[in-house]
Amino acid sequence: MKVTVVGAGNVGATCADVIAHKELANEVVLVDIKENFAEGKALDIWQTAPINMYDTRITGSTNDYSKTANSDVVVITSGLPRKPGMSRDDLISTNAGIVKSVTENIIKHSPKAIIIIVSNPLDVMTYCAYLTAKIDSKRVFGMAGILDTARYRAFLAEALNCSPKDIQAVLMGGHGDTMVPLPRYTTVGGIPVTELISKEKLDAIIERTKKGGGEIVNLLGTSAWYAPGAAAAQMVEAILRDQKRIFPVCAMLNGEYGLKNIYLGVPVKLGKNGIEEIIELKLNKEEKELLDASAKSVKEVMTVLDNMNMAVK
Repeated sequence: MKVTVVGAGNVGATCADVIAHKELANEVVLVDIKENFAEGKALDIWQTAPINMYDTRITGSTNDYSKTANSDVVVITSGLPRKPGMSRDDLISTNAGIVKSVTENIIKHSPKAIIIIVSNPLDVMTYCAYLTAKIDSKRVFGMAGILDTARYRAFLAEALNCSPKDIQAVLMGGHGDTMVPLPRYTTVGGIPVTELISKEKLDAIIERTKKGGGEIVNLLGTSAWYAPGAAAAQMVEAILRDQKRIFPVCAMLNGEYGLKNIYLGVPVKLGKNGIEEIIELKLNKEEKELLDASAKSVKEVMTVLDNMNMAVK
């Protein structure tokens, strides 16, 4: 098995490190546009192999996609963070150009690969990759829900003073302030979370989850990387080991939840073929309204990309 991670920054390097440590693949290729950056990161990670006792070979490449040939899974983390004075449209235009170029190179050398997008703005960058790749949408999807759910579960574990291992949860919708946590589908050791915590505390945790990325940016002055990198690696594991895991991911909807032609966070079954099933939960009226509002927000951003006429179709 072979995995490529495009973007050797904090998220990409962390993802590659976790994949190597878990021995999910025989080979991991780290690619970056910055001269010698991926090579240096890969060499550093490889030198932990004798210490952490794993065999996965990890190599780096400066923009040479021939080294990524015949990858089974590709994780794309490339893109620039939003800078002061940069509009949302500027960010979309810049990162869409990067994701488009990367996707073209990946498909050229690994036409059968499954592609996981981590680049931001997540929902629209996944859409951009799908338009560019021209492959089944079941093989192009985004990582957001696993990260958001992890934050939600971590905050709940703190509040309840229990192990995060015992908390199961689902979040849906766009990646950001419009995400839709579902307390009705949140359990602790099989017990509904609403029986263990007050509504006020739960609402506060949900709000903190929605702003989870921003909280870390305020603390560090940069985006998170340990949790996003590990979340992407967990998706790679589910695919390569054909685990049939149930995860919330950014997937193309074609009628599910009454929504069409939109990339949105929903629970799916992940296995060797990518998204093997989109799971439709029976949402109540309030939950459906929140999901529709999130979808509307995501669709507006997708329309921005459509209107840029970047010739990705």
